[in-house]
Amino acid sequence: MAIVKSKLLKQLQKSYPNFLKKDLEKMVSVILNEIKLALKRGDRCELRNFGIFYPKTQRARISRNPATGEKINTPEKRTINFKMSKEMFKKLNNDE
Repeated sequence: MAIVKSKLLKQLQKSYPNFLKKDLEKMVSVILNEIKLALKRGDRCELRNFGIFYPKTQRARISRNPATGEKINTPEKRTINFKMSKEMFKKLNNDE
């Protein structure tokens, strides 16, 4: 099950009832936008005790269409990778 922005905002509202909903929305939007801009520039984005988002460039290659067997030229592209922190790994695996 994936978490969506609206569910994240509801959880933040429960955790911080003294903040206004519009302030929480603005804060989450600013954080996500800054992560997006950093990745677009080619920088990595580190969130302590959570993980690191970083861009990676895949080289151009010749791939194959599995349905027809036809060779296809795949251009170079950028992807986003995520590496979780040791603390997050321990929490997910109940190694606390």
